[in-house]
Amino acid sequence: MSRKPIEENVKRRLFAESMGRCMNPNCRKELFESCGDIIEKAHIDPYSDTEDNSFENLVLLCPNCHTNFDKNHAFSPDEVRKWKKIRQHELDTFFSEKLESFEQLCEKIVPLLTENKMIYEKYYLGNRRSLWDRFELIILVNNSKIKRLLENNMNLIQVNKGTDYESNQDYVNRLLLHINEFEKTRDDEEKIRGALFPKEIYSIFGIEPIHNGIVTMTEALESLISKVDCKEIVLGVAHPYIIIHFNNQDECVYLDDSPRLMQLYYSYECFRKVGIRLESLNFALKYLKDRGIKYTFRDKQNIHEIDCLGHHIIYVYKYCLSRNDLERLLPEKDTVIVNLHNWNGEKCISHEAYIFAETIDVTLLTMDAYYDFIKNKRKNKRTQ
Repeated sequence: MSRKPIEENVKRRLFAESMGRCMNPNCRKELFESCGDIIEKAHIDPYSDTEDNSFENLVLLCPNCHTNFDKNHAFSPDEVRKWKKIRQHELDTFFSEKLESFEQLCEKIVPLLTENKMIYEKYYLGNRRSLWDRFELIILVNNSKIKRLLENNMNLIQVNKGTDYESNQDYVNRLLLHINEFEKTRDDEEKIRGALFPKEIYSIFGIEPIHNGIVTMTEALESLISKVDCKEIVLGVAHPYIIIHFNNQDECVYLDDSPRLMQLYYSYECFRKVGIRLESLNFALKYLKDRGIKYTFRDKQNIHEIDCLGHHIIYVYKYCLSRNDLERLLPEKDTVIVNLHNWNGEKCISHEAYIFAETIDVTLLTMDAYYDFIKNKRKNKRTQ
């Protein structure tokens, strides 16, 4: 009588358990090789006696250890059962450690996520089913490591702090659900997968950005710039970005890639009350850039103040800019202050503020007046 096939769910659990190596702790030979896999499934209690294809009665071994166990009887069934416990302890020890920083978490998780991404895109999306069936086993192993790292370091993942943005912990929980389902099912006739991989995970860990709207917090961005090694700031474009040195390499962080940016704000404790909406500031700077007008930030950590066309320009965001606001700003003589908040038109700057501005030689501009100011300055510069 032919043997009963091992259930697919059991196979997948065995692959995840093995971490891709022979389960013999004195061997640990890689089971995935460039020419294919050398995985052999051994029954701990002989199949001929038990017909037991359960996860508990199976173990993944390299060919040599399988031969030594089955034919040479070099190991007892009790010894082999202990190997499963040893591997579980190793998995918990190596990948369930509590890390001190998100950077450390990135160092461990990014290579695993990147390898999974490459396998998925190259073989699954590439419609190379036979190779996908083989390399999918590596994803199962990597997922086991990723799962434990995340479960034990969830405190390092951004959680919603009163913002309108979704918490990155929500995306991570979706990933964990996906990993659990991926380990137990196949995306074929057996079951249609319900918990899909959340693409925001690639964003959180800086692997691949998503563009889902500029994060509004200018003050938080300025705080981040002050705390990291920021190489470049590019505003006034459709997808503004900064370049920071992170994990020993330069990384482009898009300011409309909200999962990534929110994670960095959380990791570096940069959350601040929103004063200036970044999308409004970016729009004002884009008006300059689209016209070929150069500007420089006065201070890399203070991106709402620029030098442009011979003027020091400060951008603010007030429903109605008041005299008290000006007094708190303490602007220098000849400074130009632009109120980005233009919802109430001319009323976005109070009469008292205009009067006080004249006494300290400061120019106040609504957005409409800002456009005219830039046009006139640009025209005058051309005629000089």
